[in-house]
Amino acid sequence: MLRRSHLTRKTPLHATTGLQRTPFKRRAPKKRAGHEPKYLAACRGEPCYLQIPGVCRGACERDSVVPCHANWSAYGKGMGIKAHDIYTVPGCFRCHQCLDQGFSLTDDQKRATWEWAYNRWLPVRAGKLQEAV
Repeated sequence: MLRRSHLTRKTPLHATTGLQRTPFKRRAPKKRAGHEPKYLAACRGEPCYLQIPGVCRGACERDSVVPCHANWSAYGKGMGIKAHDIYTVPGCFRCHQCLDQGFSLTDDQKRATWEWAYNRWLPVRAGKLQEAV
């Protein structure tokens, strides 16, 4: 019967210096064209300006108000590009969803609703930001 011996290494394994990991450096995200946080912040705490009939619930939705961007190329919107932040209107979650994905309104109705709300919102935002309209 053959007797087997344990195989042992004469020199211990060490990591080589060429394979050491360097920390991954993250690049700062690119700034989106037209990104102005002050216009987004102005929408916080405001009531819904879209007020789409049959969709908006009014004052009970005040805590879900978000900035709703324009969805048309005339306002800088493009494929994979969001419209500039200056073209935002405070809108509740339900109105925002209807404006972006709703099938109950035609495109002309959506645009008319958004522009009606934007024209009402401009003087209020100007007062909040102390700028001339």
